[in-house]
Amino acid sequence: MASSSCFLRSILFSSPTNLRSNHHLPTFFPKNHLICSHSTSSRFESLSVSSIGTGSTKKSSDTRRKVKSMATTNIGKKEKKRVEIYDLEENLAIDLAKFTADLSDKFCKERGAFTVVVSGGSLIKSLRKLVESPYVDSIDWARWHFFWVDERVVPKNHDDSNYKLAYDSFLSKVPIPPGNVYAINEALSAEAAADDYETCLKHLVNTNILRVSESTGFPKFDLMLLGMGPDGHVASLFPGHGLCNESKKWVVSISDSPKPPSERITFTFPVINSSAHVALVVCGSGKAEAVEAALKKTGNVPPAGSVSAEDELVWFLDKPASSKL
Repeated sequence: MASSSCFLRSILFSSPTNLRSNHHLPTFFPKNHLICSHSTSSRFESLSVSSIGTGSTKKSSDTRRKVKSMATTNIGKKEKKRVEIYDLEENLAIDLAKFTADLSDKFCKERGAFTVVVSGGSLIKSLRKLVESPYVDSIDWARWHFFWVDERVVPKNHDDSNYKLAYDSFLSKVPIPPGNVYAINEALSAEAAADDYETCLKHLVNTNILRVSESTGFPKFDLMLLGMGPDGHVASLFPGHGLCNESKKWVVSISDSPKPPSERITFTFPVINSSAHVALVVCGSGKAEAVEAALKKTGNVPPAGSVSAEDELVWFLDKPASSKL
């Protein structure tokens, strides 16, 4: 077995700015872990909405508009899908924290583990309320297992690194065990890093940390937290790129990303859509057209329009992002 296998568990929580080369990072394995070797959606329904409270304990003049719709997945299962629209991004962040914390509590009690996947970009900023009271002190962080839906093949102290972004704003502020944080081995080529990451996911399946979907056979993460680019891309799955059609692999590499840096690894749609819960968090008027195309299935539907979930898909939108709905 290659020495790089499951390098992912070797990341220690020293600041990324102190990381010079991953060759200097000691290999670390958590206790009890073995060393390891489109959906078809219904057209978006009417946007008639009603005003409801934010669900937050903080007082605010903001209202949240809820839109519910049902979609049928390619396995014939009814999927619960809803869209939440917020006048203020601050209240979006408050509700996103509660949504995440509630699922953490549910899965920690039911499974003894909570598998969470994040993207980069503005999504990490939207998670900021989780590192504040009451959640920072009440969430069972020791049971979290933290992954990235995609990553740029750059050093961990590089400004383009999704690991660095998550570390600076989130991971450095919560006590998730270092062995439960799964970063890529960026010393490898993009292709090898993707294979290594998939090997690690399969190890976690074998050790019952990560579930497998009974319907698809792909890994079933408890919660996937995604952002979306102005072109409607999610993860590193870009409009018109052949990787959007990958149907067998769990993790793939990309060497011609239309957005730099060009070399990345990414989860595929079968993995994303096998998640129990998916939150798509989108803010800003610059993404309004892509939101419209993804939800109304108009024109060239962007990759975000292919996102689904086995149990629940929730779009969290601020008012500017929803302006064309």
